[in-house]
Amino acid sequence: MQQSMASKPQRRFRLTWMLAATAAIIVVAGTLTSAYLGTRSSRDQVARDHVYSEIADLHVGTLASSSPVDVISTDRHTVKPWFQGKIPFAFNLPELQNSVFSLLGGRMTYLDQTPGAHLIYDVRKHHISVFVFQERALPARLEDGSLPPQKLSFNMETWTQGGLRYFVIGDASTADIDSLAKLFKAAS
Repeated sequence: MQQSMASKPQRRFRLTWMLAATAAIIVVAGTLTSAYLGTRSSRDQVARDHVYSEIADLHVGTLASSSPVDVISTDRHTVKPWFQGKIPFAFNLPELQNSVFSLLGGRMTYLDQTPGAHLIYDVRKHHISVFVFQERALPARLEDGSLPPQKLSFNMETWTQGGLRYFVIGDASTADIDSLAKLFKAAS
């Protein structure tokens, strides 16, 4: 009988210890998971900000260039075929008749060693760049509707369509950027 009474406190002690150890493991696992997801989330944000910053740099660098386009033409039927064989994908250009936009031309560009198309449009004395890249080849996953950093001094819209990532950027009004983006979305 004394043996039976002595084993009950030992069992309680073991059970309490095991519950405490299990709770500690759960807390540690939860903390590590939260830290990992937080770090991953901030790394993803840094990567997205890097892409937006690079797009802005490509836009500014091209406009500052003495020859901003490699194929000079207002005709989309001249500009689109120029890219064949230079980039590993095809895309459609919008019809601009009855719009305020005019195509100035295009050039090849690279975003972190990913080849893409860079088209330049004119609207009310503002230049707008349209960049097209293969979505899967970009260095960061971007969500449609994700906003560029507030420190960016340009208006920008980005979306994915048909496996391609489009960026429309410029110092033109938000309405003009949106209008040109809609023309591209309708053309694809």
